[in-house]
Amino acid sequence: MTYTRITGKNESLIGDLQSSMEDRVDPGADVAGKSSGRPTAGDEEGHTILQSVDTKTAAGSGAGTFASLAVPGFRLLLIGTVLSNAAQWVQQVTLNWLVYDLTGSGTMLGSVNLVRAFAALAMIPVAGDLIDRMRRRHIMVATNSWLLAITLALGCALLFGYTRVWIVFVFSFLAGLALSVDLNLRQVAVFDLLPRRLTPNGLAVIQIGWSLMRSFGPGIGGFLILWFGPGGNFILQAGAYFLIAFTITRIHFPDRRSEARRSSMENILEGIRYVARGRTTRTFMILGLVLPLFIIPIYVILPPVYAVEVFGDKSGRVLGILMSSVGVGGIFGGLVTASLGRVERRGLVQLTSLLLLGLTLISFAMCSALWGALLLLMLSGFFEMIFLTTNQTLLQLSIPDNLRGRVTSIVNLNAALSPLGGLVAGLGSDLLGGPRTITIIFAGISAATAVCFFLGSKVVRKYRLSEALGAGSVD
Repeated sequence: MTYTRITGKNESLIGDLQSSMEDRVDPGADVAGKSSGRPTAGDEEGHTILQSVDTKTAAGSGAGTFASLAVPGFRLLLIGTVLSNAAQWVQQVTLNWLVYDLTGSGTMLGSVNLVRAFAALAMIPVAGDLIDRMRRRHIMVATNSWLLAITLALGCALLFGYTRVWIVFVFSFLAGLALSVDLNLRQVAVFDLLPRRLTPNGLAVIQIGWSLMRSFGPGIGGFLILWFGPGGNFILQAGAYFLIAFTITRIHFPDRRSEARRSSMENILEGIRYVARGRTTRTFMILGLVLPLFIIPIYVILPPVYAVEVFGDKSGRVLGILMSSVGVGGIFGGLVTASLGRVERRGLVQLTSLLLLGLTLISFAMCSALWGALLLLMLSGFFEMIFLTTNQTLLQLSIPDNLRGRVTSIVNLNAALSPLGGLVAGLGSDLLGGPRTITIIFAGISAATAVCFFLGSKVVRKYRLSEALGAGSVD
């Protein structure tokens, strides 16, 4: 760690760090959060924290690809998020393979994921209220402990030979309850731990970690099926959740002003009213529905069918490679998004990437060669990550801090729609003679949506990043 004189461009980053610290209720909170007994932001240690920002990061005024990693609390959040993503991707591959092996039905694949959606839909509004009321650390530890327990239980059941489809449905429901809270909380935590200027970069870096695990997680999951079977996979996932809980205990979250004076129902309704009245938030939320309804099902539900019916592989090897190729493209897409810096026309970035994503997936569905399909999936992952990260960044920047947990939970209701899209994808694969036709239909709808928003929505077409960074909400 080197020290730098705070002049010129550095003043902007330091000013953001100071503003972030001043917003905390507890005067003892540092850049990474609160630690009892520490000097206040105006004391010697506070000045040391401000001035000991890595020279390279400070010189870039927060515009570097990994600028947000200068904040210690965010680094710990990233580590825990990467581990969580790894466990979830391995889990998704294992569940899909287990269900398809037991039933041979694409419809059953979609049904298992639909059960998880019902749990998330029931829990998400409550999750937002809990996030705004309770300490972030307590909620994170509780949700990951719950995931550890149920994952370990399912792994033990499978290892002892109790392979029943109904157990998978029960597990999906219970996991959906916890994951809906964890998903919202990790997005909100980025704004707890970073100054506002760094939040677009922080969200992009989080998505890079997600892409890394989407790249390696499915491949690892496929090979672990061969080595240890589904039961062994779930035992390893339980170990990952233990490590996640440990990283959470090392993060110092800032104290916040609580909304606990009002009832939970009043708080939830306040979040709903904000989404209904906030044109920018509402518009980007509607545009974001494309991913869970039409894109994610192609990536999550259909790969086992492609692996077996199109490419003739039943070992799990091709399945892992197909899913990993999307993640490889996502890594590069995340790096590009994190490097955009002060690129203003983020609305156009969203629409262009969505259009190219749809066209790439149509090409993938028409490709018979495995190597060509892998390249097209990789390219689609690149465009998907640019669209996803840009959409989530502008959404989060449009939400006021005091409503962030509740509004984020409402926005993330779209993620709960992914299993619904998965059910339609599974049915389409069964009824339309394979996965190709339904892939073309879903990808075509996505591309058409990009064109429609470009022609009909000035909010998206003319939106600039400076508008989002300049205010806590944008209507």
